Amino acid sequence: MISLSIKWPLATMLFLLSSLLILLTVSTRSWCQSSDTMSPKASNGTPFPWEKMRLPEHIIPVHYDLLIHANLTTLTFEGTTEIEITASQPTSTIILHSHRLQISKQIALLAPEPLVVGLPYVIVIDYAGHLSEHLQGFYKSTYRTKEGEVRVLASTHFEPTAARMAFPCFDEPAFKANFSVKIRREPRHLAISNMPLVKSVTVAEGLLEDHFAVTVKMSTYLVAFIISDFKSISKMTKSGVKVSIYAVADKIHQADYALDTAVTLLEFYEDYFRIPYPLPKQDLAAIPDFESGAMENWGLTTYRESILLFDAEKSSASDKLGITMTVSHELAHQWFGNLVTMEWWNDLWLNEGFAKFMEFVSVSVTHPELKVEDYFLGKCFDVMELDALNSSHPVSTAVENPAQIREMFDEVSYKKGACILNMLRDYLSAEAFKSGIVRYLQKYSYKNTRNEDLWNSMASICPTDDSQSMEGFCSRDPHSSSASHWRQEGLDVKTMMNTWTLQKGFPLITVTVRGRNVHVRQDSERNTWVVPLVTPACAMKLFFQTLALTVEVSEIFNHYFFLINFYYVSHHTRVYWLISKHKAAGDSTGDVCDFPQAFLIRLLSDLIDNQTWTDEGSVSQRMLRSQLLLLACVRKYQPCVQRAEAYFREWKDADGNLSLPSDVTLAVFAVGVQDPEGWDFLYRKYQSSLSTSEKNKIEFALGISQDKDKLQWLLEKSFKGDVIKIQEFPHILGAIGRNPVGYPLAWQFLRENWDKLIQKFELGSSSLTYMVIGTTSQFSTRARLEEVKEFFSSLKEKGSQLRCVQQTIETIGENIRWMDKNFEKIRVWLQSEKLELL
Repeated sequence: MISLSIKWPLATMLFLLSSLLILLTVSTRSWCQSSDTMSPKASNGTPFPWEKMRLPEHIIPVHYDLLIHANLTTLTFEGTTEIEITASQPTSTIILHSHRLQISKQIALLAPEPLVVGLPYVIVIDYAGHLSEHLQGFYKSTYRTKEGEVRVLASTHFEPTAARMAFPCFDEPAFKANFSVKIRREPRHLAISNMPLVKSVTVAEGLLEDHFAVTVKMSTYLVAFIISDFKSISKMTKSGVKVSIYAVADKIHQADYALDTAVTLLEFYEDYFRIPYPLPKQDLAAIPDFESGAMENWGLTTYRESILLFDAEKSSASDKLGITMTVSHELAHQWFGNLVTMEWWNDLWLNEGFAKFMEFVSVSVTHPELKVEDYFLGKCFDVMELDALNSSHPVSTAVENPAQIREMFDEVSYKKGACILNMLRDYLSAEAFKSGIVRYLQKYSYKNTRNEDLWNSMASICPTDDSQSMEGFCSRDPHSSSASHWRQEGLDVKTMMNTWTLQKGFPLITVTVRGRNVHVRQDSERNTWVVPLVTPACAMKLFFQTLALTVEVSEIFNHYFFLINFYYVSHHTRVYWLISKHKAAGDSTGDVCDFPQAFLIRLLSDLIDNQTWTDEGSVSQRMLRSQLLLLACVRKYQPCVQRAEAYFREWKDADGNLSLPSDVTLAVFAVGVQDPEGWDFLYRKYQSSLSTSEKNKIEFALGISQDKDKLQWLLEKSFKGDVIKIQEFPHILGAIGRNPVGYPLAWQFLRENWDKLIQKFELGSSSLTYMVIGTTSQFSTRARLEEVKEFFSSLKEKGSQLRCVQQTIETIGENIRWMDKNFEKIRVWLQSEKLELL
């Protein structure tokens, strides 16, 4: 049923809508493939009354009443959506989203008379659908109890464009509204949503209806509900917010660390942002099937089990760090993303860049023992490898269709966004930066923003006196007050930061000091940047936007002028890594690839030998130990291999019940898996383990086997998604793609199963990107390059246009150029050092 009515107080206006509305739908596929000159057709064959991908702005949703009834036996659901709307201009057409609800793509409601501006109307739509199998929208998840029983639950994941798969809606972030949610369920199940439960009523025998409190004003992608038999544990924050962890009963004992961490971080953010958390509760739910890492649904954040649950016996120091940072990220979103939301997905970084940045700001205070500040610069260097490509994109990039939107969830939005925010904070000072973002959050609470809104909030904190200008610079007088930054005629925050968000890449900065003169130059093939510079203790702050200039500074700065806070790159060549790429690509390199392995181990042997096979030490020491021992064992360093073999025999003889030091478990499994019997034993333990940390380590080990038959079997088994969940497949394919023995299998599997892959993992998704890059970016021969180009060009609209395809083609080209330039030099050098290395 579809109807439209004016709210009851305005019943005298009903004559305007006395006729039944006409429902028109348009097919997803036919619209996406239509050319610019073709109008999309509605379900009745007439032209669809809207040709743009974006919804019209003149219909404004105010409030949703959602009723959802899911059947976890038939895996179907029914729903009723009532949407209160207003019109900002006269119109007879209402366009909204719906997908796979027996209505495809968009809905158009045609009224016999134009809607009156400012009057409230209510749209009522009854619909039905199937629980999704693909971890998007309203989808099915399963888990196996320790007794072996398979149980079903239903959960949601709507970001970025999947709320329309659960209920018809205006599914764009700027269409914020309030939501009243009702869930019908069996008594054996539990329902949770964004807001606390108000009441439960019996609607039929064996059927309850849960009513949840009305949400604050928010975007559709933040709506969430779960129907399950989860158990929970709870604590209260100092301000009275109830924090709860939900998980399957067999794993709820692993939730204590996340609960304590969430309480501490929520309290930190309330204090830091100076804005109280606006909801009465914050739930964190561990979902057995979950494609991404976590999701910031307001009041009900959802996570992979491995990202939320900490097994005190089997989780490593790295696991603890990952859980802490992820919980911090999602809770930061409750302000950056939920309270204040980007207007459109082109500015996704305003959500994700800030949340990534706040991970380090918050955890460095709440969990100083983790020393997260040591890892921040590494994040910046990680993204530079991607951002150096011509196929990279600006932090803020125009996007329109769902595939383009999904592609925005990449390292540029997250990591580069965080790095340029850190650059700005260092330049302004931590306190000035904090004042700016607090002003931004306060001004735009429950609203949507663009790039410039953030910069305007930052610029307003900067006084206009006590500064001095130089050609190409605007600087602070070293003797002026600490709050002064620049003159009005100098460059402002918006001008500076636009060069970092609206153009891709980064400059290479060269600084030369000659006496009292400092020569600064930026080199780039494309653009120039406004680069902030500071001296020690922030005594002088400068920025420049020209290609090169010279500045005379006082003698106090002559000997220690530093660049410390801009986003830059220095290319460092890792010889072993690049030659391994060449070997993996199938080229003959003689014995040359064995030499770098020996050379690398020789360099690190003293450090490796000094490692204890325990869980002792700081987090950074434990993480270093784990990585060093894994490297040594995989590279067949015999002292490490022998020790790992002994541990694995003991563990296997105890039927996997022996408690191994968690930080060395990965190295032990990596050695044990090389034996066929060990491989089979690890897979059996994978099936029965209740520790997601242990399962992740086993999964990694299975993928580095040197047995091609085992690797092929693993690819096929994990793609089925029964014992090994489908969410794990991208990581398994990537691991096998980096395996010198397995890379041809991974590349072949990707090609042969592409159509099935894009059904399970949507075009533009981070999972699909990971698989494309993981199976091809290590290639370094012209033959492989032509293979890659030929395959992806043949896909046409099924993938040829993806950014990750352009990136991997460019990367392979760079690999080839590097090998042409350096391979023979490396070969000669290694051969000259052969006796010493071996």
